[in-house]
Amino acid sequence: LGGGTALPWAQQAALPWVQQGTPETACRTQDPSVACRVVWSVSHNLEFTRFFRTWLDGPLTALFWIIVILVIAMVVRALAHRMISRITLRMAESTMSEKVRERSRTVFEGSPALLNQRRAQRAKTMGSVLRSIASILIMGMAFFSVLGQLGLNLTPVLASATVIGMAVGFGAQNIVKDFLAGLFMLLEDQYGVGDVIDVGSAKGTVEAVTLRVTRMRDVNGVVWYVPNGEIKKVGNESQNWGRAVLDIPVDIHEDVEKVKEILKTTADELHVASPWDELILEEPSVWGVQAISGDGLTVRLVLKTAPGKQADVARELRERVKKAFDEAGVTVATPTALS
Repeated sequence: LGGGTALPWAQQAALPWVQQGTPETACRTQDPSVACRVVWSVSHNLEFTRFFRTWLDGPLTALFWIIVILVIAMVVRALAHRMISRITLRMAESTMSEKVRERSRTVFEGSPALLNQRRAQRAKTMGSVLRSIASILIMGMAFFSVLGQLGLNLTPVLASATVIGMAVGFGAQNIVKDFLAGLFMLLEDQYGVGDVIDVGSAKGTVEAVTLRVTRMRDVNGVVWYVPNGEIKKVGNESQNWGRAVLDIPVDIHEDVEKVKEILKTTADELHVASPWDELILEEPSVWGVQAISGDGLTVRLVLKTAPGKQADVARELRERVKKAFDEAGVTVATPTALS
C-alpha cells in the first residue's frame, strides 16, 4: 500500500476515497516522517495525508519523542537511585564493620544502638545527596531535550541559566561551603552520631549531622549548632579507642618507686574488675614522673579505653587511687605546691 503502484480495481470500488500516489507525493517531502508514511499507508488519501502532515505530524511526533524522553529519564533515574542506595549502604556497613572489629573488646551499654544510628544516618544523608544530584542531572538533561523537541532555541536559556547560577553561587558562598564540607566529612567518616568531638569553639557529643550543620550537646547540656564550613579542625575522642591520662600529684619527699607500684597495682585491679574490664582495652601503664616542682612531683598513669569512656574510667581510678594512698600513707601534693 505504501508504494506508487496502482491499486486493484476491486479495492478502489470498495474504498472510493483511495487515491494513487506515493508517500513522498502525499507528504510533500522527499523524506516523510514515520507517522506520515503510516497515515498514507492506512488512508491512501492525498487530502487527509496532507492535512495530517500540515497540522498533526509535527505536534504528534514531538509528543511521541517527549514521552520517550521522559520514560527513559524516569527509568534511568530509578536505576540510578537504586544503585546509589545500595552503594551508600554497603559503604556505611563496611566502615562500621571495620570499626566493630577494632572495638572487639569494647562491648558497653548503648554501643550497638549508637553504631546503628550512626551508620543509618550516614547512609541516609549520603544517599539523599547523591540521589538529588543524580535527579538534577538526569531530569535536567531530559528537560533540555524536551525543549529541543519543542523547537526552542536553547542558547539564550543556557546563557540565562549560567548567569543565574553564577549569581546564586556568589550570593550563597557560605551555604555551598557548608554543603561541600559536610559532604566530605560524611565521605571520610570524620565523626558521627554519638562521638565526642572538639571543634575549637565547642566540645560535646554529636546528636545530629547534616550536610549544612552539626548539632552537638556539651557537658552542661547546651546544644551547639556549628556550620560545617566553619569547622577548620576537629578532634574526635570516640574513634576506635580512647586514652585516660591521669597526672597524680604527690609530695616531693615520697618514694617514687613506691608511688608507681601503688598506681600500677590499683590500675591493674581496676583492669580486671567488672564492668571496667570491658572498657579497659590494654594493661595499664605507669609512665613515670611527668613534672617536678619545689614541693611536689607528678606521676603519669595511662589506660587505653573504649572510645568515649576515658572520662568514666579516669573518675573511677582517681577514687581508687585516693583510697590506696590513704591506706599506704602517701601524701598528695597541694595545688599550690605544683603551681
